[in-house]
Order: sequence, then C-alpha cells, then structure tokens
Amino acid sequence: MFRHQGKSRTLTHNLQIATVLSLVAGIVNVTGFLSITQLTTNVTGHFALFIYDVANFKFWKGTIYFLYLFSFLFGSFLSSFLIEKFKANKKLNVFVIPTIIECVILVSIALTSNLIAIEYPDIIACSLLFAMGLQNSYVTKISNAVVRTTHLTGLFTDLGIELSQLFFPRLHPNRAKLKSTIKLRIYIILFFFSGGLIGGFLYSRANLKLNTLLVAAVILLSSLFYDDVRYHFIKVKRKYDQKKITARR
Repeated sequence: MFRHQGKSRTLTHNLQIATVLSLVAGIVNVTGFLSITQLTTNVTGHFALFIYDVANFKFWKGTIYFLYLFSFLFGSFLSSFLIEKFKANKKLNVFVIPTIIECVILVSIALTSNLIAIEYPDIIACSLLFAMGLQNSYVTKISNAVVRTTHLTGLFTDLGIELSQLFFPRLHPNRAKLKSTIKLRIYIILFFFSGGLIGGFLYSRANLKLNTLLVAAVILLSSLFYDDVRYHFIKVKRKYDQKKITARR
C-alpha cells in the first residue's frame, strides 16, 4: 500500500492506506485535543484565530497560531522534499522516511510526557501538527491526491457531491468509479471516527494520557512492516514462478 504508485495503484491499495492513516489521524486528533485543548490534525481553525488576533492587534498571541500553521506547512514541505530527493533510488521505498519521522515524533512526545510535566503545550501542538503535515503530504503523493486523512472538511464536501451524482446516471455514466470513490470517502470518515473513539477511550478511560500516541506509532510501524514483508514475499514468489517457467522450457 506504501509502494504502489501511478497505474499500478488500485482501489484496494488506497483503501488499505486510508484505513491505517485515518485511524492514526483520529487517535492523534483526540489525544492532542484532550491533552492540550488544541486541534492537531488540521489548521483551518488556527488560521481563523490567527486572523482574529492580528485584526485585534494581539500580535504576540497571533504568533502562536502562525507557528501552528507553519509547523503543518513545514511538515508537508519536508515530507515532499524527502520523497522527491530520494525518488531516484529505486531500491528505497521513499515513503518510509517521512513515516518513520512521524513515528519518532509520536513516540518522543509520549515518552517525554512520562518524564517531565507539560509546561509548554504549544511545543506539543507544533510537533503534532508537523507530524500530521508529514502524513498528509506523503499520503497525498502516494495516492496521487486521491486520499487525504488528517481532516474531514473536504471529504464531506466531496462525498456530498459524489452522492448527488448518483441521482444523475446520464451525466455520470461511470457508476463503478463513482461508487469506488464514495466507498473510499466513507472508509476514511469511519476510520477517522474509530481512531477518535479509540484515542478518547485510551486517553481517558485507560488513563494512558499522551502514551496513547504510542498506539498510533505502533499502528504506523506495523503497517510499514506488513507492507515490506508482503512486498518481499511477492517478489520472491515471482522469481520462483519465473524459474519454474524457465525450467519447463
């Protein structure tokens, strides 16, 4: 699901990565909000607050929201930069790099919270927004802008448009493609919601607090491991099948 791009990428690949990353984003979103009362997977609200503070000449307060915006932007930039830089290396799965960085950030925040008290919640907010910027960027590049997993505004807009198109089959004859995109949107929404429920339960009921982020990191690492093992298994199987064909000749 992390390796396939372009024409080789199918709906199944997009569904797989959408479910994993939406689940992670849902966990991060709720954990961030419960711990520091800030949204940490999108910047729409932060941009509005930034404009409000600037308009009221509260420039220092507005700087915090600017840092939130910049953190998400820089995460997106760095993710794309690393992917482009190492794209020429055919032996390397370039999407592993930003994913590992995201995992390191989530684990670092969780472990640090066990050692010291949270005196600067803005640092946590910036770190989580940076991580979500990384994730949103690499999943966008992997799926060719089909999958986005860190916020739902655009998803609900697209889903509403596509659902309305079902009522006009003459104008939109490619029903199979339309239904597949609707299915993808619903998967993302449901798993983002599920991630939120899991994050809320682990944070509050299980009392894991910021250690809940470790669960998100484990999900990410597990998906990378599964993807890598599956890739090498398919590669070995193809070589074996090719040898069998050659031997028969």
